[in-house]
Amino acid sequence: MIVTFTANPSLDRTVALPGPLLRGEVQRAISVRQESGGKGVNVSRALVASGMKTLAVLPGGEADPVLAGLRDTDVPFAALPIGEALRSNMALTEPGGVTTKINEPGPVLSAEQQEALIELLLDSARGASWVVLAGSLPPGVPADFYATVTRRLRSLHDDGTEVPLIAVDSSGEPLAAVISGDALGKPDLLKPNAEELAELAAAAGFATDKSAEELEADPEAAAAAAAAVVRSGVGAVLATLGSKGAVLVTADGAWLATHPPVKAVSTVGAGDSSLAGYLLAAGQGAAPADCLRQAVAHGAAAASLPGSTVPAVHQTTPDAVTITALKKD
Repeated sequence: MIVTFTANPSLDRTVALPGPLLRGEVQRAISVRQESGGKGVNVSRALVASGMKTLAVLPGGEADPVLAGLRDTDVPFAALPIGEALRSNMALTEPGGVTTKINEPGPVLSAEQQEALIELLLDSARGASWVVLAGSLPPGVPADFYATVTRRLRSLHDDGTEVPLIAVDSSGEPLAAVISGDALGKPDLLKPNAEELAELAAAAGFATDKSAEELEADPEAAAAAAAAVVRSGVGAVLATLGSKGAVLVTADGAWLATHPPVKAVSTVGAGDSSLAGYLLAAGQGAAPADCLRQAVAHGAAAASLPGSTVPAVHQTTPDAVTITALKKD
């Protein structure tokens, strides 16, 4: 089973526009979709779509629309009531897949609620193969929260429980914090995009003058940046590079995966679907390069679907993905 942990879940509304976004003008939408969201929630939704056992751990009251959406889509979850409504996010998509997102901050979590949420995760994670810590942090939560949770998960070993593998997909300070501490706080897998990869490489002491756009266009540079993060003690880095595919770097190798162009409808949740694809393949014992293959196939399929719709594995085309071995350094 794969457990996902979303500290700042959301009700995601995606509004499709008939043309480019016009600031200051009135525009009529051609469609509106609404789904329960947040990075970890999206990963669980994608796993359920492909028949993989999962549990989404998150805050939220029983009647909250986010939890209602999970019930409606048969996504198993364990939730901590916090006495406040969860946030709503808005995504505006233009023809061609250009997306503008407006994300609310979310409710404040007290120190007591943070501890209760961690305890709920620890109880839920017993017997899991992977735990995914994903998304932004709500107000009141320290930047090193995911590093703290990673250490607490590793402490399960103290009572004889097998420790699950840990993946982190976040951004900004919470992401940088997971590689700045001791070895126990560093995950087995990081899933940055190109912009987050540049930030991670800098936090790992690797100087690069390349922008996110340049890293997307230069997979060898992306692999070198990811290799620096792996040298800092992280198990592996799966760096998604938008339409250019993705790079996977481990201690043993580096690979680039590319997919033929797809007609992009919405990029919302494509990265989360990529992580789900990786975990699906890993759960079947696939080699790292084949985990990368399924990650890119999932991401491409997600980009071709409306809103934050997640693909099932039968909607993906892993055979269309090309894998190329890269130099790490």
